[in-house]
Amino acid sequence: MAKNLYMLPEGLPKPEEDGACDHLQGLALPSLSLSSTTGEPVDLSTINGTAVVFFYPMTGKPEQPPMRGWNKIAGARGCTTQCCAFRDRYPEFQRLGVEIYGVSAQPLNDQQEAVERLRLPYPLLNDSDLALTRELELPTFDYDGATYIKRLTLLVEGGVIRQVYYPVFPPHLNPTDILSQLRS
Repeated sequence: MAKNLYMLPEGLPKPEEDGACDHLQGLALPSLSLSSTTGEPVDLSTINGTAVVFFYPMTGKPEQPPMRGWNKIAGARGCTTQCCAFRDRYPEFQRLGVEIYGVSAQPLNDQQEAVERLRLPYPLLNDSDLALTRELELPTFDYDGATYIKRLTLLVEGGVIRQVYYPVFPPHLNPTDILSQLRS
């Protein structure tokens, strides 16, 4: 069966609010240099303005077979749709002076492939050693011997977390929710 990474299938389990991100609002981001798909390292703690930092498990590749059981993990499916939704709404964020960063633990070369294939105008940051994830005590899950970051989004101002979106579902509406809040 072919997989469509651009649409969410019906009947995905909705992630539940488990309190795993309750500690984040008001925290200053730690000073950590993350590899970026632009080739330039990024330290999120040095952002002077406003930024949206969305964490996601992994983007799939169309040529790979579907991952067994992935759709049954609440919140796992939808990384490509979320990345594309931020891509499509990127000009609106730019007009508001807001930077966008996506973060995952998948290998940097996979992230670079996703940026090219999906034509993402914003960088993806690499946390494959989970340094930022551990520093912020972000929620994770294990699948097939690997650790993935659960889907969440941070609205950051001057290096401080001002708003936390968790759990994020459905992922493709995340940019719309954030833009609505920024405009109000």
